[in-house]
Amino acid sequence: MPRRARPGEAEAREPLLGEPRADPPEAQERDSEEGEINIDRNSSNLRHDEGSGQRLTYEEAVEKAGFGLFHALLLVVCGWANASDAVEILCVSFLLPTARCDLQLSTSDMGLLTASIFLGMMVGGYLWGYLADRRGRQRVLVVSLTINGLFGGLASIVPWFWLFLLLRFVSGVGVGGSIPVIFSYFSEFLPRLRRGAMISSLATFWMAGNILAAGLAWLVIPRTQAHFRLGTLDIQSWRIFVVLCSVPSLSSALIFKLLMPESPKFLMEDGREKEALRVFRLMFELNHWGKNEAFPVFGVLTSTTPTKEWGDGVSRGSPWQRLVSLCRMGLAPIRQLFAAPLRRRSIALLVVFYGISFGYYGLWMWFPELFKRIEEGGSPCTDASRPSPLQNQSCYPVNTAVYLEGFIVAASNLPGNIFTILLMDTIGGKTLLSCSLLVSSVSIFLIYVVRTKAQSLLLSCVFSGVSVISWNALDVVSTELYPTQLRSSALGFFTGVGRVAAIMGNIVFGKLVDTNCSVPILMVSALLLLGGMVACLLPQTRRTELT
Repeated sequence: MPRRARPGEAEAREPLLGEPRADPPEAQERDSEEGEINIDRNSSNLRHDEGSGQRLTYEEAVEKAGFGLFHALLLVVCGWANASDAVEILCVSFLLPTARCDLQLSTSDMGLLTASIFLGMMVGGYLWGYLADRRGRQRVLVVSLTINGLFGGLASIVPWFWLFLLLRFVSGVGVGGSIPVIFSYFSEFLPRLRRGAMISSLATFWMAGNILAAGLAWLVIPRTQAHFRLGTLDIQSWRIFVVLCSVPSLSSALIFKLLMPESPKFLMEDGREKEALRVFRLMFELNHWGKNEAFPVFGVLTSTTPTKEWGDGVSRGSPWQRLVSLCRMGLAPIRQLFAAPLRRRSIALLVVFYGISFGYYGLWMWFPELFKRIEEGGSPCTDASRPSPLQNQSCYPVNTAVYLEGFIVAASNLPGNIFTILLMDTIGGKTLLSCSLLVSSVSIFLIYVVRTKAQSLLLSCVFSGVSVISWNALDVVSTELYPTQLRSSALGFFTGVGRVAAIMGNIVFGKLVDTNCSVPILMVSALLLLGGMVACLLPQTRRTELT
């Protein structure tokens, strides 16, 4: 609380640089009629009465630290983590055409396998996001990335489908934590005028992971002669591919553990001023490398109420009472998301995340299989009146065209990524999100009516290039819509909702791809259309300050 005036001292005084002015209560965060976000800079839990001299807000301290080499290194490290998540998720779609023979999978089993990692991400997303808001972003990233890579790699040496399914699920728990937390962590080092373009650049690394997974599949899986025996287990080329896909996550976890600092925004909210200043000093020194400039002396406004850790405030009653208390504490952020003034934006994001996740992951995981069907049947949707191409079909020799096409579709993300990097801070995430979802809906509808392989590949590339604009815009908008104490929890919750949609999309495709795949394709088109219309209800966040 602001200090009270001493006897004889004037009540009114000019605040120190960076100190919030006394605004009326109605100046708190709210959505304006125009849809812009207004941010209250006067927070009652900020400590600004200690010491003397310059005391800066987070945004002012970030500006003092400058922009340069530190942020370039941060982008590479966080981008590698984002790419590793893409590799771990998408590797399943590339191994399916070959692994289904060794594991003796039906089409429904293939749907369960693609859904398993998303089920793990659903479980892990909110849990890790909640922990990141209370224990810190950096340590949660280390643990989640380690779980992702370790269990993903172990899946390569199990002979039974059920155990492979279980390990992919646990790997998904790790992925579910690192995806939402990495965007919270990254955004909390950035000046607001560059945040949109930088978050779009971070999202671009998903394309890099996609290309890496497709390239590895193209190079490794067709090498059927590259196999060896491990006890009684014959390690085929697709199992080697799974091991290689775990390397990016494990290496990323090691880099975060050894080199990366905690988010300065989290440290300020946790009342840890000295640690936050050390991070700002590190940022300043790297950004002004070789310029012989001294780090400016300043303090920062920090919270007087440190963030609670997992388990703080749990009652000491019976085990059942402690469990109920723990669940209530864990669900508290969700109640905040759907209470005023955040309710409208949260409902809109719920619809958008569901629609884009059902459509993107439902289709993307099945693109290699659909390409095979076009190659053999002339249409992505097999007629129910004739046998499925999966029947009486051998997995060997491996059809390398499937991986080449997957590589081309992955590379088609590049124009969309460049577009968002250049225009995100100019147009704004809300506009890009809505327009790109509507165009994606049209492109998916046209995939349903194509009859040649070239047409299908072209429309798949269009869908890939446009949908990446949707994802990049969604990453920027969802990061900026919520305060620090809720940011990772909110992203974890909404990505969890997206994983539910991804699971449903994969199961629906798995059940209907042999009989009438036009149904899930038209469902995807309708959901993307709905998401594009609902996105218009979101507030504009262009160049807003983080709260």
